[in-house]
Amino acid sequence: MTFGARLDRAVSARGRLCVGIDPHPALLQAWGLTDDAVGLGRFSRTAVEALAGEVAVVKPQSAFFERHGAAGIEVLEETVHSSRAAGAVVVLDVKRGDIGSTAAAYTDAYLRTGAPLAADAVTVSPYLGFESLRPFLDTAREHGTGVFVLALTSNSEGGSVQRARVVTEDIGGGTVSRTVAGEVLAAVRAENAAAGDPDGSVGAVVGATVDPAGLDLDVGGPLLVPGLGAQGGTPADLRRVFADVLPRVLPSASRSVLRAGPDGTRLLAAAARLRDELGTLL
Repeated sequence: MTFGARLDRAVSARGRLCVGIDPHPALLQAWGLTDDAVGLGRFSRTAVEALAGEVAVVKPQSAFFERHGAAGIEVLEETVHSSRAAGAVVVLDVKRGDIGSTAAAYTDAYLRTGAPLAADAVTVSPYLGFESLRPFLDTAREHGTGVFVLALTSNSEGGSVQRARVVTEDIGGGTVSRTVAGEVLAAVRAENAAAGDPDGSVGAVVGATVDPAGLDLDVGGPLLVPGLGAQGGTPADLRRVFADVLPRVLPSASRSVLRAGPDGTRLLAAAARLRDELGTLL
């Protein structure tokens, strides 16, 4: 089964919500945990036990595990494996982007069946050129995994690159001017079309609070939309920003759910409230 089909099945069964597992130092402290691998493990196991059997998608942020060294990576492996075992689709938020053999090495770590950190999908950065992502795209297609490509992010610094305009030659020999984000979205769309995958296993990352004016957000695959809650995005924003592509949207929230911990019942209740609210709007 392709990643796109697995994602659609999970969303149909569990609702349209991705919950980030982001063990910020401030959250560890708020939960009464130590800022070390022991506290990290307790945090992650609590989040997985409460959420991974109930929500469609979980998204561990690799950086907050990596900061604890080898012991943190061990916790990340456990988090990915136990979340998948509980039936959640796992998007590993690593935002990798490199070229040639180095990019291929990342795919060996994250996208190959049986890899130590094998996830259902990863986030990647296209800003070394979209074709630099070819090892990720080809490996994902071969192994039935997915890739989410950064396109239009909500951080203020992103606009200097993502909204810059480029002029390219079109099929008829003329020229067309698009933003860099528009070029990325077009490349994702072409990748899904070439694969003949009706569900789309290559997605794009578009922030919940961005202005997508002039961009075609229908990439033929899912749109991972971070920024709900703590970053200021609301379910109502999704209807406004993504009005034409709502069935493709996978909203993601992290701190607004995780702040309900460390009690697992409260964590699940916070996620369920947001999922139900999204269900009435999307």
